[in-house]
Amino acid sequence: MADIRGFLKHTREEAAHRPVAERVNDWNEIYPDGIRRALLPIISTQASRCMDCGIPFCHQGCPLGNIIPEWNDLVYRDDWEGASERLHATNNFPEFTGRLCPAPCETACVLGINQPAVTIKNIEVSIADTAWESGFVRPQPPEWLTGKTVAVVGSGPAGLAAAQQLTRAGHTVVVYERDDKVGGLLRYGIPEFKMEKKHLERRLDQMRREGTIFRPGVDVGLKPTGLELTKRFDAVVLAIGATVRRDLPAPGRELDGIHQAMEYLPQANRVASGEEVEDQIVATDKHVVILGGGDTGADCLGTAHRQGAKSVTQLEIMAEPGTERSEAHPWPTYPAIFRVSGAHEEGGDRVYAVSTKEFLGDDSSHVRALRLVEVSMQDGKFEEIAGSEREIPADLVLFALGFTGPQQDGVVEQLETELDERGNVVRDSDYMSTTDRVFVAGDCGRGQSLIVWAIAEGRAAASAVDKYLTGATTLPSPILPTERSITV
Repeated sequence: MADIRGFLKHTREEAAHRPVAERVNDWNEIYPDGIRRALLPIISTQASRCMDCGIPFCHQGCPLGNIIPEWNDLVYRDDWEGASERLHATNNFPEFTGRLCPAPCETACVLGINQPAVTIKNIEVSIADTAWESGFVRPQPPEWLTGKTVAVVGSGPAGLAAAQQLTRAGHTVVVYERDDKVGGLLRYGIPEFKMEKKHLERRLDQMRREGTIFRPGVDVGLKPTGLELTKRFDAVVLAIGATVRRDLPAPGRELDGIHQAMEYLPQANRVASGEEVEDQIVATDKHVVILGGGDTGADCLGTAHRQGAKSVTQLEIMAEPGTERSEAHPWPTYPAIFRVSGAHEEGGDRVYAVSTKEFLGDDSSHVRALRLVEVSMQDGKFEEIAGSEREIPADLVLFALGFTGPQQDGVVEQLETELDERGNVVRDSDYMSTTDRVFVAGDCGRGQSLIVWAIAEGRAAASAVDKYLTGATTLPSPILPTERSITV
């Protein structure tokens, strides 16, 4: 235990953010001089608040099973290399999760029962960034090759985690990505101000040096087909994500100016990285309305601010949550509470308990407004409140309503893998689909979920593949249920 009285002497303190007026004028991360430097003055004190509990419920909250009390203690003792070793023992990409994960470990922190929880996420990213800057993170190529080959379809966090683990086990791994660059949603779904892409590039360079082969710009299902992959490789890992976007077929949906978030965000990310995008969807001088109150909606919000939107309104059909846990979400479960992200600090309106009845257009068939109605939950159903209809202006409407499952035409159809009632690819406890030698990891098997679940599933699937190919495995594997669970 770092400091037996640390949790009594110190209060929770998080990294400072740059002033809003400054950061909305660039695409850099929101921390002054980088998150590591923003955290270093306070991080040892924050690590000392960890109580090294006899039963560390933070482990239960983390799908990766991160050994959190141990690396908290090492940080407090200024042993950054030891902390990095403990952290990387369970997490391939802590610089990603330390920036992007909603930290279910913190809501499970025992200290959080009656005090603000330990800043686990801030400590994690401090360890990761310090490890990179200090040279502790090095390529780990295998000592010998097994002669077995594995194709990984998809280069999001699940695919990358599976690929790195299998490469280190000595298999020849080829990662296929249909976009022109590797990274999946990490590259084109996550805005630069949440995670600068230099962190992704640094990790991909490590993987290349370890021997992982990347094939961007290849749409598996067209060329090569799924069947061709099964003939060419000893095993195939599907990590294609849940990319089918949820829509809202209300009257007026066909109007111009209504787009999916994943049409809007990738274009903005390309431009932020220096590319040119023809006919880019932009929020400049527009009234922007975002449907969906989750992380993707917040990403659209921050992007619209940086593009100079006239106004931004984020709509959510659920009622506004409270600031404290309700009886429905007791500790250590992940609670539905009111949260303020960096993007929300920058402005915009958040409107709860409303439903969109109609998109209204102008004479040129472009959206001009939304007609809303307030709703309340009655017996598990949303009921409209009489007399509550109103219009709000909208020049650009963005759908951030989540995803319903993986794309079924193409590789999934060709491999003839069975789907469950939700449209996800069925797999057994060893992550194998109903098609022999085809394994499944991440959102395409469990449904839309968190980055920390994706990495955990990639690691678990890699362990299962290694055991299938060689008869045994030394790869560590998180103990995860393979059935779809409730996401947070």
